Amino acid sequence: MCDDPALPDALPDALPDDVARALESYRALLAEHGVTWGEDPVFCVRSMSTDAYLMGTTTFWEVCYGMALARHPGASPSELRERLTELDMDEVVRNVLAGRVPDNLAALRLTAEGLTLEARAQAVLDAEPLRTTLLVDSTRDRPVTVLVDGHAHEVGPHGARLIKITSGSEVIAGGERVDLAPLTRPTVAARLRLRAGFPCKWSVYGEHGQGWYPEDAPARRDYHVRPYFHGDDVVLDVPAEPLTVRVSRGMEYGSAEVELTPVPGAETLVELAPERLYDAAARGWYGGDMHVHLNWAGDMVGTPRLAAAMQHGEDLHVLNLVAGNVSSDRVYDAEALSHWAGRDLPWSDTTHLARIGVEYRNDLLGHLYAFGVCAPPSRFHTGFLGAADWPPNSVACRELRGLGAIMGYSHPFHAPVSDDAAPGKALAWGRNCSSREIVADAALGLVDSLDVLNHSSITATAVVYRHLIGAGNRIAVTAGTDAMVSFARRGNQSNPPGWARVYAHLEGPLTAEAFAEAIRRGRTFGTTGPWLELSVDGHGPGATLDLSPGDRVTVTVRSVGPEVERLEIRTADGVLAAGPPAELAAELVVGDPTYVVAVAAGGPHERAFTTGAYAHTSPVYLDVGGRHVARERDVRWCLEWLDGMEALLGEQGVFDTAGQLGDHLELIDQARKVYRTRLA
Repeated sequence: MCDDPALPDALPDALPDDVARALESYRALLAEHGVTWGEDPVFCVRSMSTDAYLMGTTTFWEVCYGMALARHPGASPSELRERLTELDMDEVVRNVLAGRVPDNLAALRLTAEGLTLEARAQAVLDAEPLRTTLLVDSTRDRPVTVLVDGHAHEVGPHGARLIKITSGSEVIAGGERVDLAPLTRPTVAARLRLRAGFPCKWSVYGEHGQGWYPEDAPARRDYHVRPYFHGDDVVLDVPAEPLTVRVSRGMEYGSAEVELTPVPGAETLVELAPERLYDAAARGWYGGDMHVHLNWAGDMVGTPRLAAAMQHGEDLHVLNLVAGNVSSDRVYDAEALSHWAGRDLPWSDTTHLARIGVEYRNDLLGHLYAFGVCAPPSRFHTGFLGAADWPPNSVACRELRGLGAIMGYSHPFHAPVSDDAAPGKALAWGRNCSSREIVADAALGLVDSLDVLNHSSITATAVVYRHLIGAGNRIAVTAGTDAMVSFARRGNQSNPPGWARVYAHLEGPLTAEAFAEAIRRGRTFGTTGPWLELSVDGHGPGATLDLSPGDRVTVTVRSVGPEVERLEIRTADGVLAAGPPAELAAELVVGDPTYVVAVAAGGPHERAFTTGAYAHTSPVYLDVGGRHVARERDVRWCLEWLDGMEALLGEQGVFDTAGQLGDHLELIDQARKVYRTRLA
């Protein structure tokens, strides 16, 4: 364990030298390598070059596997997965867009008949040329040379190429000059001043959704491909034409918007504030995001000042910025962790707390968040660049616990999993970051939580979570978005932090220690936005009721939020009651030991920055006759999982010695013994 050092008073004008040097090195990597920052070119890294152009599309994986299958007819899914790195990512962009032209790209179509340029004309305020990307899309049977400002780019037969250009570039395709006039349209300049009275998230956009930003703000887009930035009393240059101004502030607020046409050459004041839907802190609940990256490659470099603006603009109570690697040995923000470990970050206040934590990563075993560490761990990852998948994640769990952390598995599962599905589906698909070791680590008491609310499959993770608690594991629901400050355009990752949150109930002021303790005790619920309240005879999540067979309890669930369509009360036996939002109540006559959780769900909604609205509480445990819940069905599900994990390690694990595999098998055997004891 570590002692708590003194806390800094305020965000300094100058960053610590080691942190500043790290950020400069990231800027150099971005300038040299682009969005990948020179990371090992595994498919996840290679696909980063497509992210900015494919926001709002849903067919990426379908297109990629289709292209791989066309190259390798008859290949199995696992074989196709290995072949994805062969794909030309520029052609992937062309095929996914399927004729659509987004705001940050122009398409040059080359056909046998000639060429055409397709673009959404972007308004420009001054003489500075517009920077954009040209997608050259050829249906010609022969290669074509495209000259951009004298530099040659070869486009193969029926090929595609992404090329950075400006509206002032000279573009010659196959000997024919391309008229770039359709890229821009001149407009008269005006100015807006935006004021809410407190930090907020703002969106300002006009024709074709073109976004406008203050001079020092990155051009970010969220899951809905809406432009946004954070602050209050901010000034920005805009065109003197019809615009929409929208303001929001995280999930505890609604949104407000106004349409206006600014006065040319003058400053127009817009005073607009979002309405509060609920005040969690007033009830003793504080919302946190346990998994946010300041830097993780990207199309920009994330800075502490940007993270501070985002946290306060979203009214996010707890922000855990995690240091971690991508696909190589480089650990981003390791210098910030070394400098600030164990201390609140300088922009923290009584209701906003930020820390630097850890993402510990192995793509076969799963990724872990750690919150509250007082020093860097001895290792951050295993299994990258051909290194061994050793030691087991359990070793990292013990070390991070020794450094004062709470931890849980992050973005756990990706493929849909039904309540009655066998574990094999969640174990499939190789090295895809799924949280496979959690079934062992939870049985051995090595983890505190599972990020049921995440950017992968929330419903699949909820199914696994209920199997885990039904099998006798006492772990909390948490939320980690994997939002990345260093990505301005990347689907869920360019969302603001806190689009999903874990709310933890504290008995006093907000501190890192109090928040961590509330998670350890399971006094939590996770949500994409709805407020979700569970009461079992007046007791909330994390409580244990000691009952006798035949005792009767009353369960009440309440929700707040326009996105909720359905409430559920669930026990280890399944759905006890279901109904429309606002309030749901049921009585339960207790027989065997069980648990009670609440779930709120809804379809796509502007407040949900993923495919739908969702909230899930941690359990209220109902012990009967001194016995904890450990249902045979769930225990056997976990045992089957461990069998599958053992087989997976033997087939796909990378080890230098038989003893390294033996360490994993010993861990699995220890977990088996725990589950078998529960069967007895």
